[in-house]
Amino acid sequence: MMDNKNITWHEGKVTKQHRQALNRHKSAILWFTGLSGSGKSTISVELEKKLYEIGFKTYRLDGDNIRHGLNKDLGFSEKERNENIRRIGEVSKLMVDAGILTLSAFISPFKLDRQSVREMMDDGEFIEIHVDASIEACESRDPKGLYKKAREGKIKGFTGIDSPYEAPDSPEIVIDTESLTVDESVETILAYLHDHDFFS
Repeated sequence: MMDNKNITWHEGKVTKQHRQALNRHKSAILWFTGLSGSGKSTISVELEKKLYEIGFKTYRLDGDNIRHGLNKDLGFSEKERNENIRRIGEVSKLMVDAGILTLSAFISPFKLDRQSVREMMDDGEFIEIHVDASIEACESRDPKGLYKKAREGKIKGFTGIDSPYEAPDSPEIVIDTESLTVDESVETILAYLHDHDFFS
């Protein structure tokens, strides 16, 4: 590990609050967690489109996309999954500091990993969204064919099959995608943002 004794944080003159004022909205992480196939990416894509139309500065970080670049060196062991979420947490924190409303969609199966990201942030800046769907519903959708491969033993350590998913105890938002449409899910999140004064 790097010796940090000779590293000093260099403060700037433009703060997060300055950037938020310029953007005319608060910044935060909208952290989508749930099983593969629950609808995290689908909802985050539609939400980002809606936020853009309203005038929000946004950026979307998606699990598969990040593994094409920043985290392409990581596999799917528990240790590597921990590191995957740690890196995403740090990137998301930078985005929030830049005044951007950041949509982070990751299975992020372990409570401790999600809590560690929450603890990086100021109060109210980590909005945990549990995209909730049963393993049966997700497996019936199986948009990427991953559950089938996991059942056949072609994928090891697959969340919900032979690796656990630890659902949030008290997320800010719960989206039940077995009962809500994508549009209804987006409206639920927008209502939360409105009620918590994210709109100028």
